[in-house]
Amino acid sequence: MITMCCFFLTELTPLLWWVNRLKNMTNPLENPTANPFEIAREAAELIAQRTGVAKHDIALTLGSGWAKAADLIGETVASINAADIPGFSAPVVEGHVATIRSIALPNGKHALVLGARTHFYEGHGVRRVVHGVRTAAAAGASTMILTNGAGGIKTSWKPGTPVLISDHINLTAASPLEGATFIDLTDLYSKRLRDVARSVDAELDEGVYVQFRGPHYETPAEVQMVKQVGGHLVGMSTALEAIAAREAGMEVLGFSLMTNLAAGIQDTPLSHAEVLEAGREAEGRISALLAEIITKL
Repeated sequence: MITMCCFFLTELTPLLWWVNRLKNMTNPLENPTANPFEIAREAAELIAQRTGVAKHDIALTLGSGWAKAADLIGETVASINAADIPGFSAPVVEGHVATIRSIALPNGKHALVLGARTHFYEGHGVRRVVHGVRTAAAAGASTMILTNGAGGIKTSWKPGTPVLISDHINLTAASPLEGATFIDLTDLYSKRLRDVARSVDAELDEGVYVQFRGPHYETPAEVQMVKQVGGHLVGMSTALEAIAAREAGMEVLGFSLMTNLAAGIQDTPLSHAEVLEAGREAEGRISALLAEIITKL
C-alpha cells in the first residue's frame, strides 16, 4: 500500500507542476510577445467601467503597515477583486489585500489604491511586478505613492518609524525597461512631494532604499555592504515599480515603514512575524500621516 502511494505521488508531482504552470500562463503578461502597455490600458479601461470613474489622479501601492490609509483618505467609490482585472492576481504575502479600490478624495480628485502587489521574488517576472504602476498611469494618475515595510540601518530609527525614500539602489539585476529605453533617474523620488510630506510632519527623516531580490533576508555582511555604499533601508519591493513610474511620466513619493533593524544591526534573528507586528502597531499612526499628506497633493 505504501509503495502504491509513493508511486502515485511520484506520478502526480509532474502533473501538479504543469497544472500550476498553466494557471500562471492564464495571466496575459506571461506571454513574452504581449505588449505590457496594451494590457495595462485594458486593465485601466475595465477599472474605469467597474468604478464609474473615468480618470484617477493619484495611485497608491500600500505595503506592510500602510493598508489603513485607504480607509482614511476619502470615500470608497468601488472595490474590485484584483484577480478580475487583466494582468493582476491575488497577493501571496500576508499584509497585502486582494483588492483595487477607487476612492473619492475630499478635494474632488480620485485615488486608485492597489492592494494586490506582486513581488519580484514570486518569480513571475518584472512585467507583473510593475503592472499596477503601468495600469495606474493608464488610468490617468500622475502621482504614484509607493510604500513598503523595510529593515533599517540607522540605529537612531526605532521600529515603527516612517521614513521618506530619497533615492534607491537596485540590487535585483533587473529592470522594467525593455530594449533601448533610456530613462533619467536623477530625481526619481520627487523632492517636491517630500517637501509636501514634511509640511505635515517636519520631523520626517529620509534615506536611500535598497531593493534586494529576496525572499531570503539580507545577511549581516550584505547589510554592512549596503551601509558602505550609502544605503539606509533594505527591502524587497519598490525600486522596480519606481522606475516604471518614471518611465510613465509619473511623480513618485516613496515611504518606508522601518519595521526592524536590519540583520547584524539588531542582535535577534529576523522574522516576517516581526515585520507584521511592527506594521500592526504603527498602522494607525502612519496611515493617518499618509492620509493627511494626500490632502495636500
